Amino acid sequence: MTSMTAIRGARIFDGSTWHDGKALLVEGDRFACIVAPEEVPTDAQNVDYDGQWIVPGFIDLQVNGGGGAQFGDVTSLEAIRTITSAHARFGTTKLLPTLITDTPETTALALEAGRAARAARVPGYLGLHLEGPHLSIARKGAHDPALIRPMEKTDLERLLRFRDGVGVLLTTLAPENVTLEQVKALTDAGVLVSIGHTDTDAETAQAYFAAGATMVTHLFNAMSPLTHREPGLVGAALATPQVFAGLIADGYHVDPIAMGIALRGKVGPAKIFLVTDAMSPIGTDMTGLKLNGRQIFRRDGRLLLADGTLAGADIDMLGCVQKAVRLLGLSVEEALRMASLYPAEAVRLGESHGRIEKGFVADFVALSPSLEHIATWIDGLPTTSR
Repeated sequence: MTSMTAIRGARIFDGSTWHDGKALLVEGDRFACIVAPEEVPTDAQNVDYDGQWIVPGFIDLQVNGGGGAQFGDVTSLEAIRTITSAHARFGTTKLLPTLITDTPETTALALEAGRAARAARVPGYLGLHLEGPHLSIARKGAHDPALIRPMEKTDLERLLRFRDGVGVLLTTLAPENVTLEQVKALTDAGVLVSIGHTDTDAETAQAYFAAGATMVTHLFNAMSPLTHREPGLVGAALATPQVFAGLIADGYHVDPIAMGIALRGKVGPAKIFLVTDAMSPIGTDMTGLKLNGRQIFRRDGRLLLADGTLAGADIDMLGCVQKAVRLLGLSVEEALRMASLYPAEAVRLGESHGRIEKGFVADFVALSPSLEHIATWIDGLPTTSR
C-alpha cells in the first residue's frame, strides 16, 4: 500500500493558481490532490510548512556541473549524483547534466554515465544535454575550437543508439556543421535538437526549425544577433511559434533590457525558459576551475576565461528566479513558470512535470515568501532542507 503524505500550513502555487488554507497530498512519487485540511486522511503522514510557499520543482536543461563536479572532467554515475544533489539545494528537482564540446571518447563516456544514472533512478536526473561538438568556431564562446567538428555518420549513430537509454536526450547543434538531413534523422528518432553557438542567418535557422529543431540554446549568447536587416538566430527564435529558448538570467550574460524585449516579443505558444548554464563551483566555495585545460576564474558572480570570455554561469535556478523578479519586474508566478512549467514543455514533459496537479511527478520546493529556499522534494521524498 502506497503511503500518503500531507503537506500542511503552506500557501500552494500549482503553476497557475494559488491555494490558501489547503493541504497538498502526495501519494508515493505522485501528487494526489489539494484538499481542505479536514479532508486529509487520518493515516497520512503530516509535514508542516506553516507560513511558507509550496511551488513546482525547478527544471534546468543546461547544467555543466555543481558541487565541485564538472561533467566532462568526470563523466560517471557518481558525478551525476553530485551535480543533481548540489542543485537540489537550490530547488532544482530535475536537470540535464550538460557536456560541452569534447572528444568522441568523452562523449561516449557521458552517454554511458547517463544510461547508468537513469537505470539507477538518480534523484533529479532527467537526461543529458550534449552542447557540441558540432558548433560554429566563429561562435565558440568558451568551447575549445580544436574539438569543434562536423557531425559524421558515427556521431549520428551514437546519438540514435543511446536515445532510449539516457532519458531525455537534447543536443545543441549549429547549421555550419550539421545538415538538415541529420537534424531530421535525430528528431524523427526523438532526440531533441536545439540550435546554438552559430552565426546562421534567420532564413537558415527557420529551415532547421522546419526540419525538427525545437529549441535555441542560451538566447542571445554565442549566436548571430537581431539587427534591422538580418534578424539572425535571435529574431528567428522569437518569431517562430513552436520554438522554445533558454535564457541565462544572471544579469551578466544578457542585459535586462534585452531580456525584457525578448520576453515581450516571443511569439508562442512556445516560451522562453530559464537555464543556469551552471559550472562546478555551484554549492561550493571554489574560486575557479579548469575547462579543457584552461583556467576559469570565479569573480563577482561570473566565471571568466583569462581574456574575459564568460565561461558558463555562477548561478543556481532559484537565483535566476529571484533575478527574473528583481531585474525584469516579472510576477513571481511567471518567474516560477519559467523555471518549471516552460522547461517541462520544452522537453515534451508538460503532462507529467512542471505543475502541482493530480498524477504529476511529486517534485516541489518549499520557499519563504521572500523567495529563500526552505526544502526540496524529488519524486515525493524530501531531499534537502535549510
